[in-house]
Amino acid sequence: MKFSPHHKYIFIEAVCFLYVLLFVYAAISKLLDFENFQVQLGQSPLVGSFAGIVSWAVPIIELLIAGLLLFSSTRFLALWAAFSLMTVFTAYIFIILNYSPFVPCSCGGILEKMGWQEHFIFNLLFMILAAAGILILAGMVPKVHPISKPAALASAFTVTMLLSIGIVTLLFIASEDIIHHRNNFVRRFPKHPTADKRTILLPHAAYYIAGYDKGQIYLGNRTEPLAVTIFDTSLVEKKKIRIDLPKYNFSYTVPRLAVKPPYFYFIDGNVPCIFIGDTVSWKAELKMKGKAYFSILKPIDNNKAVIRAVDSKTKNNTLGLFAFNSNAQLKLNGSLLQKQVDGVFDTDGSLLYNSQLDKIIYTYAYRNEFLIIDSKLGSHTSGHTIDTISQAQVSVASIKSKNIKTLARQPKLVNKLAASFGSYLFVNAALIGKYEPEIMWRQASIIDVYNLKENSYAFSFYVYNIEGRTMDEFVVLNDRIVSLNGRHLTVEKLKTNYYKPFYSSR
Repeated sequence: MKFSPHHKYIFIEAVCFLYVLLFVYAAISKLLDFENFQVQLGQSPLVGSFAGIVSWAVPIIELLIAGLLLFSSTRFLALWAAFSLMTVFTAYIFIILNYSPFVPCSCGGILEKMGWQEHFIFNLLFMILAAAGILILAGMVPKVHPISKPAALASAFTVTMLLSIGIVTLLFIASEDIIHHRNNFVRRFPKHPTADKRTILLPHAAYYIAGYDKGQIYLGNRTEPLAVTIFDTSLVEKKKIRIDLPKYNFSYTVPRLAVKPPYFYFIDGNVPCIFIGDTVSWKAELKMKGKAYFSILKPIDNNKAVIRAVDSKTKNNTLGLFAFNSNAQLKLNGSLLQKQVDGVFDTDGSLLYNSQLDKIIYTYAYRNEFLIIDSKLGSHTSGHTIDTISQAQVSVASIKSKNIKTLARQPKLVNKLAASFGSYLFVNAALIGKYEPEIMWRQASIIDVYNLKENSYAFSFYVYNIEGRTMDEFVVLNDRIVSLNGRHLTVEKLKTNYYKPFYSSR
């Protein structure tokens, strides 16, 4: 069927009108809700690392093309630009649906009213409309013009599509590499990464997480130091136990229980003393008294534990290894924690032992760094969290009358809490990243996950506040996140393609 010039004119006018309507509406919608649009782009696996540039470029290009479509002298060029942009959008959706590890939220305007599949079809239809408009306008060009020839048109369409798809593919590859290995403080939040959330209310807020094992959570009690309460991961209380502790005339100040089945430690770094027993009899035996004061202890097994203490010579924080032989031998390694300001406040942080990797992990509180140390406290490697603070922002004041040092002001906290399981490190972050809604920082704690084997950032997820209170501590039991929030004990399952459990949960 042959169309008359009048029908062709009406068709071109209709295509241009639809494109102007689409681009103006989409661009204005993005600009009116720009912060939300930028946040959504920041969570995209394809352009998250370039969200700042792309969030401005897309609406500007859409408005520019819409303006060019209004004039007959620039319509041919404008339709090529529209076709190219729609090809970029279509390729973007195709990669999201088929190659992305997760499907993010849609971004702006009419996209929010459609699913990804529907919008993919919508884009294809508009690509066809633009292509038809180009063909009609090319047919009106004088025969001597190269673009009027079918071969030239076919080549132009092919090159345009390849370039458009190539741009999206390169952005995807580059963004993935930047996010995981050279992150510029852009977090990635997979859609619904946690599920099966269960919460129970404890009798009071004096409980703390003392340890965990396959399917079991051990709670200590600050008001009743010798009491142990055991739950399974479905939060069914299994039993309450009282530790059998030898009677010594110790002035306990901060007694703490650490459980690493089949053994438990009862400790007080201010006495200092360490008791060890098994989780069958729950009967403790004194293994160390007076050898070294310490602020943190993490058990490795019944014969060994790693501690953080203040070196008596340098007066700096240091890591040490207790071997519970007949002499309770202590080995210190003062070269691991690196002083930046004072050696104590600036090296504060979280000490962990990962039994799956047989590694000691230390995460600095005030800088974007963590250490992965072998269990003999010898060789180590370092990794970095995704924020940009590499120098601890700590200011120390001396009180000469009392011969003590204290913080002159509250330092900028970077990493609040940490946990580790399998190949991963979980860090409760303290700083907001790029393109993140501030409202979420008032509603939840943010956990950043790092792959220790690949030394890369993996993803982030939220642990929501309960009754307006953020979590006090958390541990990871394979694919279960166990958190304590005042009187609330919560267990939820981590379920995302970014995380590979160490073993199958029961």
